[in-house]
Amino acid sequence: MEFAVIKKWVIFFLGILVAIIIANALSNLIVADAGMTGWINLVVSFVLYAVIFFALLYVMEKLFGIEFFGLGRT
Repeated sequence: MEFAVIKKWVIFFLGILVAIIIANALSNLIVADAGMTGWINLVVSFVLYAVIFFALLYVMEKLFGIEFFGLGRT
């Protein structure tokens, strides 16, 4: 296996890990500041997390040229 392939996979997984951490922190912060509790908290937190996560992946694709899931393909 070539070093370039290993580097590509490491960058891929690190990019996803960073997106997960940032999306989780932001969605928790927004939901906590809004004071939501119960099942509304679960639903809003999940939707915010998903939106932020995929937005971060899209931004990383555009800024760094990393292709995660082909989000920018036309």
